[in-house]
Amino acid sequence: MAVACVLTAALTLLPLAHVQDLVATEDAGGPGVAHTQRAASASCDHPEASLRPSAADGPTIDAIKKKGYLVAGIDVSSYRWGYRDPNKIGNSDPEGFDIDLVHEIARQLLGDPDAVQYRAVPTSQRVDAIKRGDVDIVVRTMTINCERAKDVAFSTAYFETGQQLLAPKNSGITGYNDTLKGKRVCSADGSTALSELRRESFGADISTTVPNQLDCLVRLQLGEADAIVTDSALAAGQAAQDPTIEIKGAPFTEEFYGVAMKKGADDLVRRVNRILDDYRKSGWRKSYDTWLRDDLGATSGPPKPRYVT
Repeated sequence: MAVACVLTAALTLLPLAHVQDLVATEDAGGPGVAHTQRAASASCDHPEASLRPSAADGPTIDAIKKKGYLVAGIDVSSYRWGYRDPNKIGNSDPEGFDIDLVHEIARQLLGDPDAVQYRAVPTSQRVDAIKRGDVDIVVRTMTINCERAKDVAFSTAYFETGQQLLAPKNSGITGYNDTLKGKRVCSADGSTALSELRRESFGADISTTVPNQLDCLVRLQLGEADAIVTDSALAAGQAAQDPTIEIKGAPFTEEFYGVAMKKGADDLVRRVNRILDDYRKSGWRKSYDTWLRDDLGATSGPPKPRYVT
């Protein structure tokens, strides 16, 4: 099946949602890429907990099978995660760590890894794209958190990361600390980074926000920002793209990426969790070694799943 990519047009800033309680019944184990202290809310200690896996079909899966393809919201500008390689002439298909997971979900749902219609979704529109029904899933370095869990359903975690600083090598910024005072720090609308900066800015100017996190790199290169806050996994990719900048300090949060789906689509959530169970045993490490190992180094593997029911 031919792959289609459709760019979203609206860039509406999403309001922050209220916190929703999620209670886990199993301990998560296995360290991921980032190892940092978690700043968890007392009412939402484990937002990465999800429904138990199942191979059963249901109304959401039936609708996907009826149309014959999976509509996936992705990024096309995050190096190593979801992007197009301009050096591959004649092939504009997106590729990366997140894209590999999309292919695996399509393969197990529809029997064809290429039965996918891609839609490029800005960081600020990931939740809205799910709520409007524009996409079946979002696989786009999307951190699972309590605010988002109010509006969308998440799979179990497939990657562990944390927020981190990027800045020019010769800057006086040393990390997420008082060296940010008076500095212009860029983050993406609707991102965990912006939420953290609003919680504690260390006197930084945090008014520079963009629809997509990669746009912060452009702002930094143009001299319109002094630093960037983004996920450590994405920060490593941006540092690899521009040798004049570097990661500053250690990650200051612990977070997990998940596949986002519509509230009430329990059959799809459970099936994706079943697919992730298989993927952790085989395809995950191969994909990590292909796309992320050069930038992030060795890994102990994916985070173990945590379930609510």
